[in-house]
Amino acid sequence: MSTPETPSPAPLSAVEIIKSKSRHLRGSLVESLADPVTGAIADDDTQLIKFHGSYQQDDRDIREERRAQKLEPAYSFMIRTRLPGGVCTPQQWLALDAIARTYANGTLRLTTRQAFQVHGVIKRHLKTTIAAMNARLIDTIAACGDVNRNVLANANPVETQLHAEVYDWAVKLSEHLLPKTRAYHEIWLDGEKVAGSIEVEPIYGDTYLPRKFKAAIAVPPYNDVDVYAHDLGFIAIIENGALSGFNVTVGGGMGATHGDAATFPRLADLIGFISPEQLLHVAETVVKVQRDFGDRTLRKHARLKYTIEDRGIEWFRSELEQRLGFALAPARDFEFVHSGDRFGWVQGHDGRWHLTLRIEAGRIADKPGQAWLTGLNAIAQIHHGDFRLTANQNLIIAGIAENERNNIEALLAEHGLDGYRQATPLRLNALACVALPTCALAMAEAERYLPELVTKLEAQLDTHGLREADIRLRITGCPNGCARPYLAEIGLVGKAPGRYNLMLGADARGQRLNQMYRENIDENEILNVLDPLFARYAGERENVEGFGDFLLRAGVIAAPRPALRIAVEITTT
Repeated sequence: MSTPETPSPAPLSAVEIIKSKSRHLRGSLVESLADPVTGAIADDDTQLIKFHGSYQQDDRDIREERRAQKLEPAYSFMIRTRLPGGVCTPQQWLALDAIARTYANGTLRLTTRQAFQVHGVIKRHLKTTIAAMNARLIDTIAACGDVNRNVLANANPVETQLHAEVYDWAVKLSEHLLPKTRAYHEIWLDGEKVAGSIEVEPIYGDTYLPRKFKAAIAVPPYNDVDVYAHDLGFIAIIENGALSGFNVTVGGGMGATHGDAATFPRLADLIGFISPEQLLHVAETVVKVQRDFGDRTLRKHARLKYTIEDRGIEWFRSELEQRLGFALAPARDFEFVHSGDRFGWVQGHDGRWHLTLRIEAGRIADKPGQAWLTGLNAIAQIHHGDFRLTANQNLIIAGIAENERNNIEALLAEHGLDGYRQATPLRLNALACVALPTCALAMAEAERYLPELVTKLEAQLDTHGLREADIRLRITGCPNGCARPYLAEIGLVGKAPGRYNLMLGADARGQRLNQMYRENIDENEILNVLDPLFARYAGERENVEGFGDFLLRAGVIAAPRPALRIAVEITTT
């Protein structure tokens, strides 16, 4: 009973109630999968299946047509892998290729979380598809949902032994933060149910986290994982050629809601330094603090960034250190030089070669003149190293022996995979989320629009002698920020069909958010706004000054303020 001194607790969100009744993420998924009447699953199960690595979707291009025919939407499922650091073997690649062709829409998609997605899997093939992945030691557990998701790591393919060591820590972190429930194995792999056992989630508790949680490990000088965009980040500190430990960052996140000033992207805070042996304990404790203090009433306010924003970073550090039983050491010096990928051939410490390919918007498909799916299948059949997905939607063919380079080059040329050589920096670095037609949250195009927009922007840059300007462009179909648009020098965030918010002024190192420059504008307005800015950049930039840095120095955008609320900040010239 509540009294004036003890007010009633805030009501739980609908998703919290679903989780609490789910029997550790089981819900009625078995029954939903067996229901032959519909291609969908029960409403509550659409929340629970995310923890198992899948989203229910439908084809929005034909939604109205099907409604007019009195048909239910064309339901299908996206399946996302858990692949720490984005590393997979050629055998795993071939298995995923076969799955994409047999059960999905014939494409593979590389995500900004160094994972694979397959799209278009219908319900009756869902269990078979997930089981086929597991047969090749690829699982999908915790790839989505209110848990720690796929752990990112610097994609550098063992250029030094230190990079291999950091990758190992990413794998350990991913494994350590996995949910302990047996639901995944029971539902998808026909795992045996242990009668009478009581399941315990020692890290997450019975209702898991209030919202999704993302972690990444960066190795300076490259911030290719955008470490400040994550709930939890570790920045490797290299001293005398060895890994001495990690700086710790907390409270980053990209999501926002249009028109809601209480939601905003936030860069993580740097809170201290730890030894490698402390990493798992610190990560687990950060998760537990968020588990206990995160908002379980309003999901838009449930990420760690809001817990820290509301209570303060000093409160968070104090709570963390009290639970740890020790104080974090002062953060150590480091420097990031850029947040992109390095394309072409790089030789590793062991003499083997690593080739980074540009995969536009991460989509691997067979198109006229670009038989990428077939070409990479052919490479996987002869490759003796591994494949590495980058956090920028690109692909590294890693561990190539000197005598195998010519064979790889021939396959690249045959299948149109060598376009990175002619691509402009703008095209090489551009990111886009999937958006339409499958994402339920998308308000505008992103992946399908990216090639067309880049071509038009390239023409403008050519006019001003800026074809080789290294500018970061990112597009998302909604403000949730899956392609990290708020860390782009030019960010487009979908507002409505054909209309976007134009964000400008982030840096190329992933250390500064951009700001709203124009709201709700169409393509013509976007091009008309950017063209004179490109002209000024061409004539006024200093040495190798980045586009975002120039906009800030020239006063085109204002100096950033902490915790920039993009929904209410509109800067104009």
